[in-house]
Amino acid sequence: MSIKDVIKDSFLSGYSATDFGTKMIITTLAFSCLLGIYIFFCYRIMTRRTFYSKSFASSLVAVCMIVSAIILSMQANVIVSLGMVGALSIVRFRTAIKDPQDLVYMFWSIAAGIICGVGLTEVALLLSLGLTIVLFILEKIPVSRAPKILIINSVNSKEAEDEIEDLIKKHTGYYKVKSKVLTESAIDWAVEIRTSEDRTLTSELSSSKNTVSVSLLDHDGEVNF
Repeated sequence: MSIKDVIKDSFLSGYSATDFGTKMIITTLAFSCLLGIYIFFCYRIMTRRTFYSKSFASSLVAVCMIVSAIILSMQANVIVSLGMVGALSIVRFRTAIKDPQDLVYMFWSIAAGIICGVGLTEVALLLSLGLTIVLFILEKIPVSRAPKILIINSVNSKEAEDEIEDLIKKHTGYYKVKSKVLTESAIDWAVEIRTSEDRTLTSELSSSKNTVSVSLLDHDGEVNF
């Protein structure tokens, strides 16, 4: 026997295949499936967006089970684990995740699958319960109200400008003129405002003889504190 064969046999004997019973495999996959379904419902309840992606939510369950199966296979044989590392390293995912909260749920699903795969089901359960509590508390914390965008079309005159600015100052706690486009006969305003008197403000602006049209838009972007 050559030195190469001795080293090979010594390496493989140190990482001999671990036999997993069918019962253990089924139990691990079933528990990871239950955790994936739990993550699915948490995502469904806590995600409040207009366009809810059911395909992404369903993939959380599948990812949890697939990762558990991969971890079980990697524990069973070192050759298989090295092959999986090489195979997974060439995979490229092209789907962009636009919402950072989606990343949280994806990593949660992957982590639960890994932890279930190594047999630490109690850790996976405690992780899921802890994340649920943390996400629920953070969801209930109030944030600053987003500003609104006031769009005004008025006649082009000094009197109209002064009147509009006085009305905005009167009914807002904060305002900032984002743009003012002047033409020969009109002025187009875009004003960022914070106010609780939006109905009164728009009503007074609409009733002014210097105002042609008024629009008030909600701002769904990031909030500046």
